[in-house]
Amino acid sequence: QVQLVESGGGLVQAGGSLRLSCAASERTFSSYNMGWFRQPPGKEREFVARINWSGESTYYADFVKGRFTISRDNAKNTVYLQMNSLKPEDTAVYFCNTVRGFTASGGWGQGTQVTVSS
Repeated sequence: QVQLVESGGGLVQAGGSLRLSCAASERTFSSYNMGWFRQPPGKEREFVARINWSGESTYYADFVKGRFTISRDNAKNTVYLQMNSLKPEDTAVYFCNTVRGFTASGGWGQGTQVTVSS
């Protein structure tokens, strides 16, 4: 199974930006569709965005459309989430995972904390 490590979270002001990274452990990373998920405080984990194995197809949850961009660099075994125009309601622990459709197919790591202040 692919092992994933999220990084890049932090504390930002509303309207600011962050770029999250998800580093994979193996060369076969390019064979997997990937997704970002998040878990706000006291709430269940929710889908944020996905990208297919080649990076040619992306899909976003409505609440991040126009603000977040998912991308990948298979040569670096890494998936990114560029987050712009951040809102306090974006505060959450962000996770990446392999996906089948919109469903995570791998194990969950520790994620990376994103906190947006107002």
